[in-house]
Amino acid sequence: MPAYNSELYIAQAIDSILDQTHSNLELLIFDDGSSDDTRKVIESYSDLRVIKVLSDQNYGVVRARNELIDRANGKYIALMDADDVAEPTRLQKQLQVLESGECDICGSAQWVLDEATNKLKKSKDRFTDPDLRALLSVYCGLCNSTITGKAEIFKRFKYDTSILTSEDYFLWVQMAAAGYRFINLKDRLLTYRRYPAQTSAVHLEKFKLTTAEVQKKYLELLGISENFLPRQQSWRERLSNGLGLLKALNQKFSGVSFKANCEIYARFQYRRNGLWTPLTRLERYAVATWVGLFSGA
Repeated sequence: MPAYNSELYIAQAIDSILDQTHSNLELLIFDDGSSDDTRKVIESYSDLRVIKVLSDQNYGVVRARNELIDRANGKYIALMDADDVAEPTRLQKQLQVLESGECDICGSAQWVLDEATNKLKKSKDRFTDPDLRALLSVYCGLCNSTITGKAEIFKRFKYDTSILTSEDYFLWVQMAAAGYRFINLKDRLLTYRRYPAQTSAVHLEKFKLTTAEVQKKYLELLGISENFLPRQQSWRERLSNGLGLLKALNQKFSGVSFKANCEIYARFQYRRNGLWTPLTRLERYAVATWVGLFSGA
């Protein structure tokens, strides 16, 4: 749990981990040079499971996460932000799946709390390994704070300090390309806070640039031509490149769903409203159906 100026929410985040039904854990917290009372809140905990890493300098969340990964002693590592809240059964349910051998990295659906409106919404998720790994070519379908996975994998890859705003996306891309298996549980095991700054024009522009960089790297790692990078294209171009990407992904990841194929192909289409909408949807469905037949999915 990296923390920076999180005095308003960090106690709730800490309590939600210490109150887990799976209690055999260590909670590593990195106070990243906070200037508010975050450290005071952290130091108020006497539970021996809480391991406090206190820095007088602010290094940033990426370095903080990597240091915590280095210090972790467990077989598994669970990620957690200092302003989110885990459901009591989060770790128990994720560890059951990991111990069964079904996956290497386990996320979950979540509740999304909008700090501006205080409204709670359900996240939109995909759940299977083929869908999650195929969809990484167009977006990240994994919520960082819901992830629990094998410690050896985190210690092998860690977060790249050169790709800010998309460092978690790039981490999953590297793991997926290396063949590690993902699952999202359908249970909503976390409440994730979303802030106005995350939807600001400046943030979104930076995120757009780093996202494109990660997508290009993913195709490179998978051995897929960068000509198939997802982007809006004319009808002729997308039939060639959109289909090319779908065929390559379905060959790499057997069992990609119809819905996931539709989502990927949609990134090659122009978003139009009105009379064009039924036509673009029809094209999307037709292409996804053809790819499913071609791949035998």
